[in-house]
Amino acid sequence: MADIAKLVEELSKLTVLEAAELATALEEAWGVSAAAAVAVAAPAGGGDAPAAEEKDEFDVILTGDGGKKIQVIKEVRAITGLGLTEAKALVEGAPKALKEGVNKAEAEEVKAKIEAAGGTVELK
Repeated sequence: MADIAKLVEELSKLTVLEAAELATALEEAWGVSAAAAVAVAAPAGGGDAPAAEEKDEFDVILTGDGGKKIQVIKEVRAITGLGLTEAKALVEGAPKALKEGVNKAEAEEVKAKIEAAGGTVELK
């Protein structure tokens, strides 16, 4: 048990971006997906209640730059492929959609990257 507690303590120190990278590395190493594990675990809850449908398309909305406009603009450019002027306008015009209709994994990845740069993001 002590080893597990140490592991939890160490994992708690990871940034959001590092945690996302760890999840991806573990998925690749073990040949599994975190989404698949959730889907398998869901039916075990008790078959009587109808399962809530999980949303499979998300819009990633930039809600603010968190005072780190330059870093967020750089990340927006990397994510969207926009030019400097367009990315700056998007960040300054927040809340604005960064990506629309993307899967959950991509939405979480974009959110982690923007948050690591200092921005704020909302998934809808």
